[in-house]
Amino acid sequence: MANEDANVDPEAGEEGEGKKKLPLMVIIGAAVVLLAAAGGAAYFFLFAGGDSEKPELQDVREAVFYDLPTITVNLSDDADNDEVFLKLAIALELSDEALIEIVEPRMPRVLDTFQVYLRELRRSDLEGSEGIYRLKEELRRRVNLAVFPAQVDSILFKEILVQ
Repeated sequence: MANEDANVDPEAGEEGEGKKKLPLMVIIGAAVVLLAAAGGAAYFFLFAGGDSEKPELQDVREAVFYDLPTITVNLSDDADNDEVFLKLAIALELSDEALIEIVEPRMPRVLDTFQVYLRELRRSDLEGSEGIYRLKEELRRRVNLAVFPAQVDSILFKEILVQ
């Protein structure tokens, strides 16, 4: 046994320790780089945007609302053969007050388009938020066709009653 210990090369022991130190140095180097990157990011987020001037707000355009007369229609018959009525109070959202001059003369066409479409609806078409959203989008599409070249931004329901 004593001979076996004598045959061990002293340089081999140091070489083994050198191999163990290499991964440790890589880990320490990576940790230093990571800490430096984190410090730079913290400085950037905390101190880089420190200007006391606030950005100016852009002019926000006020929307213009145009109220339509209340619309009451009877809906298409369901299997129950009960009469079902729909009452709508609608406002059109326009981007500019000058568009009212274009929309107002075309209002009979808009109301006619709405009446024809609404009379074909059934109570089941208006159930849930999905049904109301489809109604809103379909009315917006139809009003935009009727008032072209003007453009209605949105349809706003002030009252919806299905009875």
